Amino acid sequence: MTGSRFAGLDLDGTLHTGLAETAYAAADFGGIVSHVPAAVLRAGSVEDISAVLSVAAEHGIPVVARGRGHTSYGQAQVRDGLVLDLGDLATVHRIEKDHVVVDAGITWDALLAKTLEHGLTPRVLTDYLGTSVGGTLSAGGIGGTSHRYGVQTDNVLSLDVVTGDGVLRTCSPTESPDLFHAVLAGFGRCGVIVRATLPLIPAPGRVRRVKAYYPTAAELLTRQRELLADGRFDFLQGEILPGPEGWLYLLDAAVYYTAAEPDDRTLVERIGYDAGRDTIEDLGYREFATRLDDTVTYLESIGDWQAPHPWVDLFLPDRATDTFVDGIMSGLTQADLGASGLILVYPVPSAVLNTRLFRIPGGDTIFLVAALRTAGSLEIAREMVESNARWYATALDLGGTRYPIGALPFTGADWRNHLGETYQPLFDAKARYDPGNLFPA
Repeated sequence: MTGSRFAGLDLDGTLHTGLAETAYAAADFGGIVSHVPAAVLRAGSVEDISAVLSVAAEHGIPVVARGRGHTSYGQAQVRDGLVLDLGDLATVHRIEKDHVVVDAGITWDALLAKTLEHGLTPRVLTDYLGTSVGGTLSAGGIGGTSHRYGVQTDNVLSLDVVTGDGVLRTCSPTESPDLFHAVLAGFGRCGVIVRATLPLIPAPGRVRRVKAYYPTAAELLTRQRELLADGRFDFLQGEILPGPEGWLYLLDAAVYYTAAEPDDRTLVERIGYDAGRDTIEDLGYREFATRLDDTVTYLESIGDWQAPHPWVDLFLPDRATDTFVDGIMSGLTQADLGASGLILVYPVPSAVLNTRLFRIPGGDTIFLVAALRTAGSLEIAREMVESNARWYATALDLGGTRYPIGALPFTGADWRNHLGETYQPLFDAKARYDPGNLFPA
């Protein structure tokens, strides 16, 4: 019945209502929840989105935008509503010496391939480049250069957004700033990002990557703090991985360069580098940026990429990070993360994080602590979600926040608490730009 409301629209894309054609939109990377939509629009143009939103507003049909469906708990799904699939809106409209204008449906991998033809790159790339530009700009987008540049939502010059009334609007820090700040990391509450203007910087030619392993979390965190302070690395992350005799604590850091090669002795000075244990490698920039491709291919081949992924991403204030990490690692087994699971741990200075809805703890430095879990069954996935909730409760008690892309139930009260002082401005903007309340609140 809902799908018939859109009958007669002259669309550049296609509208699907059959279960076989819409089933993919009732799933996501998390593989835990499934909300079956009434219809899916594979948008062929911005005009398509405006047209269907006008109809949806008239009939009170709920709407969710979908990029690549890489969220973990149904964030890009809607029960008995309309899913807007933006995957075909993937044009790079213009590349200048310092910015790019691009459709929201393009993946970061495809965008990087285009900008590198001009010797340019976005400032911040996530580890996995198969997500869409619009998807990460609706969430945040954190990566190994975030300690320099913030998250991807901190690196946006302007956006084109179709709001809940079907109107295409351009917004920026100076043009309709209320909409701009309500859309970035706003999880699609006010409108659909359809185009973005993003800053670019010269791409390096090469990457010198250092991987150093430590026996304890305390040593990894200490080294990361020291490297954050001295600024020697362009890329700075860390991982907790299973090893043959317990957990391994990995520092993953890199320097970007084009002409003069970095001096390896200076690079590893005072980080406890052990040549018999640790590694230094030299890679092309694109090779480094797409370093997870082989891993994804392998995980696809063994079925782990298709398995449920109850991920959870938390932010801790620096003062509480050691306590939190020690607490979660106490008694943790590989089974708690799954066969291919791991934990990311790395620091970011708060001063570079300026997106209003990207909620972070107080203090000069925060740490991302993210459990990338893989579950062998739906039953195990649900147990992992319960573990996520316990981790989140502990993080809250320590002054932490969450990055809401993961697998964690969140009530309206949870959202209000999470958003804090940004709650009212966001929902004032929602009332203004989504008067029919089409998008999830």
